[in-house]
Amino acid sequence: MGRIRGIMGDIARQTDLLLWSLCSAATLYGILLILSATHTVYHGSLKYVIVQGVGWCIGSVAYFLLSGIDVVELSKKWKWLFGFNIGLILLLLTPLGIVRNGNRAWLGVKWFPVNIQPAEIVKITFIILLAYQLVCLSEKGNLVRFSNVIQPTAHVMFMFCFYYVISHDAGSGLVYLFVFVCMAFAAGLARRWLALGIGGVTVGLVAAWKLKLLRGDWYDRIMVILDHSYQPRGKGWQQTRGMLALGSGGLTGQGLFNGTQTQSPYRTSLPERQTDFIFCVCGEELGFIGCLVIIAILLAIVVRCFVVAHDANTKLESLVCVGMAGMLIFQTIANIGMCLFLLPVVGLTLPFFSYGGSSIVTLYAAMGIVSGIKKRSRPEWLMN
Repeated sequence: MGRIRGIMGDIARQTDLLLWSLCSAATLYGILLILSATHTVYHGSLKYVIVQGVGWCIGSVAYFLLSGIDVVELSKKWKWLFGFNIGLILLLLTPLGIVRNGNRAWLGVKWFPVNIQPAEIVKITFIILLAYQLVCLSEKGNLVRFSNVIQPTAHVMFMFCFYYVISHDAGSGLVYLFVFVCMAFAAGLARRWLALGIGGVTVGLVAAWKLKLLRGDWYDRIMVILDHSYQPRGKGWQQTRGMLALGSGGLTGQGLFNGTQTQSPYRTSLPERQTDFIFCVCGEELGFIGCLVIIAILLAIVVRCFVVAHDANTKLESLVCVGMAGMLIFQTIANIGMCLFLLPVVGLTLPFFSYGGSSIVTLYAAMGIVSGIKKRSRPEWLMN
């Protein structure tokens, strides 16, 4: 018993248990919602709950293991990290690549029950690479000069275009762009360059819209946001049903396992209820209060990442924490905005809450890196 207590004490000293507790609270809450979301439509099958639970366990192990990794030393292997990113995405072009809803964004084999989404894994290594690049450029001069600005911009645009051309998954690609903006701002990139870049992207999107250069399904996805009566039985069906579920929940909801849409045996009543629209499940069955709890937990995780960024020993570690927080912020806003019929459907799940074994594991891995940075930010006498 004494040895076990010693091991547990070492784990407590080597990791950020508060961050892990927040992540676990979100995951367990999500598992409860997934159980309710799949209870009727999948005839009581516990497959999704079991996969999510296993993902939580594996993710927790990854969290504790990665808490011991020095991200500064890891970033020095930038060539290997970049090669890993390219190689993993290229695997989508092999027979391992799986096409869903027109996107080749998953890897899997028939005998394995869980598919892997390379974009989830690459987000972590991309953030480390971008942090290393921004620090190196800031040490050479500053991030005001155009020559220093163009390099990280080219990096993120290459990753976005490379991934999109192969997978056609714009949602995950947009995460890279948002993370870049957050990290570049934190690194001290001149605001005029950020404003110019955001303005240029906005003008480009408007031009593509006017010239009808957008892919057909993207035109429809945006149109249903601008006009909710557009294709109510087509591209607008998912969000229309999601809003119906959310609106019927009121303040406290209809009760767990009692939601009209959530407990419908027909999958089309609330499509993708355990993944993209898990927030709608919460709204219908646990109401506005249940949704506020989700937002509060995710906000606490993001704030914790920013606190660790503030106390980090090095600029690189600080930027990595900002990147991880930016990733969570974008996915949360995109998913909840989609459920509220304010943003188009981009296939981004709600972090820690939505079903997805590989997603859960990679999220815990990302937070494990933040935990490791927190550990190294402590005074030496507290670490011993």
